Amino acid sequence: MVTLGTKIDAPKTRGPVDSRGYRIFRVVNTVVLLGVVVVTLYPFLNIVARSLSEEAYIIAGEVTIVPRGFDLTAYKLLMSDAMFWTNYRNTVVYTVVATLISIVLTTCYAYVLSKPQLKGRGVLVGIALFTMFFSGGLIPNYVLVTSLGMKNTIWAVVIPNAISVFNLLVMKAFFESLPSELEEAAAVDGLNTYGILLRIVLPLSKAIIATMVLFYAVSFWNSWFAAFLYMDRQDLLPVTVYLRNLIAGATSAESAAADADKVQAAATLQAVTIVLTTLPILAVYPFVQRYFVRGVMLGAVKG
Repeated sequence: MVTLGTKIDAPKTRGPVDSRGYRIFRVVNTVVLLGVVVVTLYPFLNIVARSLSEEAYIIAGEVTIVPRGFDLTAYKLLMSDAMFWTNYRNTVVYTVVATLISIVLTTCYAYVLSKPQLKGRGVLVGIALFTMFFSGGLIPNYVLVTSLGMKNTIWAVVIPNAISVFNLLVMKAFFESLPSELEEAAAVDGLNTYGILLRIVLPLSKAIIATMVLFYAVSFWNSWFAAFLYMDRQDLLPVTVYLRNLIAGATSAESAAADADKVQAAATLQAVTIVLTTLPILAVYPFVQRYFVRGVMLGAVKG
């Protein structure tokens, strides 16, 4: 019998967090993610270890993630090469200028496409999507860039790849997810289209803009083929082409059975060059990482 005032405990139920299946899932998930981290980090750690090791250990394949025969000679040799720093400066300039141009063009294009009342919106979207599946081809592109007088200039690297359609669609979806009432209220207050974009939309778009900056900066920093194709002067090449030529030179030396010391030195210089060209992106990433996931998720709200 239950008397008045007696406290009746509710039956205890096991939530999904306490279930055996969920605990097994967490263990498996942790193991899989650790495996992904190891697979991702190992190549970079191996390159760092090779850049700090003696050539003989590298050629023998004895270097994993721990340097063997600690040696900084390759760093000193590479840093004393004036052409390396010239190409490095070119890469910084190309990346900064190209990223700024790409962000401006992508933002303007995406903002226009996000307006359902725009006449011809479907045509503009179709033009962008068409370029994802079809291109003019290597030779027509080369003829076009050359005929426009952009060969051996920064514009040959910057202009042809100024807009990524994937980034455009992600930013378009983000703009579509913003409340239309904000822009309507700003229009009532007297702001025109440019004022709304600059004073209302862009301040609310820091996450997606930071994400796009990261995407474009990494793409242009790692790009080498455009410069390799359109640049004839060594002092105009980016550092990625410097690295490409270094690797190609080492491969040619190996195939021609060249002097072993030269092949070993080239192997170490390759690792050092890769480390020095990767460090700037690794240094920039922590500052935009907090915006990265949020920007991609916000941009994926609408398709």
